[in-house]
Amino acid sequence: MQVPQSDILTTSRLGDVFNKTVATYKYFWFVSIMQIHAKMDNPRISVWDIVIRMVANAWYPIHYFRLSFGKSDSLFDIVMELHRITQISIDANTETIIEELTSRLNDRQIKKQLNTLTQNVPYRFLRPWIDTSDDKEMVHRSQSLENNCLYSLHKDGSDFYIILNPAWNTYLHNNYNILVDFAYWNLTLFLQARNPNVPAISNKLIRPEIRASLSAQHRYWDTVMNIGGSIHCIYTGKELHPSDYDLDHFIPWSFVSHDLLWNLIPADGSINSSKSNKLSDINYYLPKLSEVQHKSLKMMLAANKEPKVLEDFISLGYTARELANMDSLRFRELYERTFVPMNQIALNMGFETWKYQGVWKQ
Repeated sequence: MQVPQSDILTTSRLGDVFNKTVATYKYFWFVSIMQIHAKMDNPRISVWDIVIRMVANAWYPIHYFRLSFGKSDSLFDIVMELHRITQISIDANTETIIEELTSRLNDRQIKKQLNTLTQNVPYRFLRPWIDTSDDKEMVHRSQSLENNCLYSLHKDGSDFYIILNPAWNTYLHNNYNILVDFAYWNLTLFLQARNPNVPAISNKLIRPEIRASLSAQHRYWDTVMNIGGSIHCIYTGKELHPSDYDLDHFIPWSFVSHDLLWNLIPADGSINSSKSNKLSDINYYLPKLSEVQHKSLKMMLAANKEPKVLEDFISLGYTARELANMDSLRFRELYERTFVPMNQIALNMGFETWKYQGVWKQ
């Protein structure tokens, strides 16, 4: 993937920014500039506004999805420390994080963490245009817009800001989506190399404003219960009836980033607050999950019910009918081969194990 070309601008140098990158700073710096510019349409942008947005953009993949940014990336440590200081929710949206950090910028602890991000990336980002490692020289040469660089740097006492090169204004606006996608595509490649066993990295970089509906999956389980009667929650033992249950991601959505049917199980609504995005105790609950899933498949197909959502099982390597025809031992072994490695990777990433502490109701 390449940045859109221009006969006037030094776009090739913009592409060079992301070559041989050893940390995530440049990706989040550029995306944050693009977002602020698109909203404000003001060429002057405070460096503090940019680094606060960098933290906000990195918040969700770090806290919610627990992605590793690599050993040499201090943005990860800064985001973790700011969470400790501020106690902002791990799944807060970007604007909430920005508002909170901006309102508390005079807090010495917060400003100290953010200040680290102002010390290198504003200068290093311009290296493809201005070849110097001296920050003062970089400031001076950027102000002449050497090689038609993207922005100039300005420091006036405590006031630190950039001014976007007006020659780039139309290009940045017209190619906003492509340029942001380009940065995130490169960030995905960078993070995939540091999280080789983690699925769906590209789906874990931006907090979704609205999660996908589980209506098709609810209809499936409602049908199962209408055919075969109530199901007992694998966690609490409570009897579950159509439309009176929650759907639980056995392996948390924050790890798998999908709503495939084989990872969803009807559950007592009371467990949501305690289980949250923790891992179900796999030794205790996986046999129960396997049994309920296998029975539901056999029941649906025996009743000639084949909703489209059954296609989700193909990702396990078998059709729904092939799975239904397996004996219970073979089906359970398949579930163990599928879930045990995912569970171990999630544990390695810091996900906690959960087990219901209440009284079994069956």
